[in-house]
Amino acid sequence: MEAQFWLNRWAENQIGWHQQEYNPFLVKHFNTLKLAAGDRVLVPLCGKTKDIQWLLEAGYRVVGAELSVIAIEQLFEELGLQPEKRPVGTLTCYSAGNLEVFVGDLFELTAKQLGSIHGIYDRAALVALSPEMRRRYSAHLVALTGRVPQLVVVFEYDQSVMPGPPFSIPAPELSRHYESGYDLVLLDQVALDEELKGKVAATEVTWLLRPSGEK
Repeated sequence: MEAQFWLNRWAENQIGWHQQEYNPFLVKHFNTLKLAAGDRVLVPLCGKTKDIQWLLEAGYRVVGAELSVIAIEQLFEELGLQPEKRPVGTLTCYSAGNLEVFVGDLFELTAKQLGSIHGIYDRAALVALSPEMRRRYSAHLVALTGRVPQLVVVFEYDQSVMPGPPFSIPAPELSRHYESGYDLVLLDQVALDEELKGKVAATEVTWLLRPSGEK
């Protein structure tokens, strides 16, 4: 999806993907990344997800990346934080305490600007992108962070019934994106109680992407 699509969604408050509670798969499975307190966790295309609060309260340093200024101003307000702002290349970094968010085009963020990352939590990023952008996105994440462990939550459904977003990411596609550097471990799969966007039966699937060769 093009940037303007998502900017318009935030401007119009059309953010049906935003969850009011912590994602249960984050709470249940984040420990599979085997991170230590104080490690830096990247949350790409983070919006104002409440999952950031969970990660902060769990003792991690959180680094978000988000296109929409509206989303990030709401995020800091809802967390009760007053951010400092500084330019970082073409992006703006909002920071307060253990939270940093790079606002702008993720693809213009460099590894040097981002700094060291120990793990990635991807709940609503990969599924938000068109097939062409997913290939670019997955390669860029690896270029930014190296092969750090990832917790990835996706949907699987009949893509012919609904065009997306959110898009269906079946296991073979996820493998194509990441198999060169990761072992994919299926952690959970739960059928949605209601049809996705009221249109199609779907399953929410949680994966651990473990760097190849690690146990």
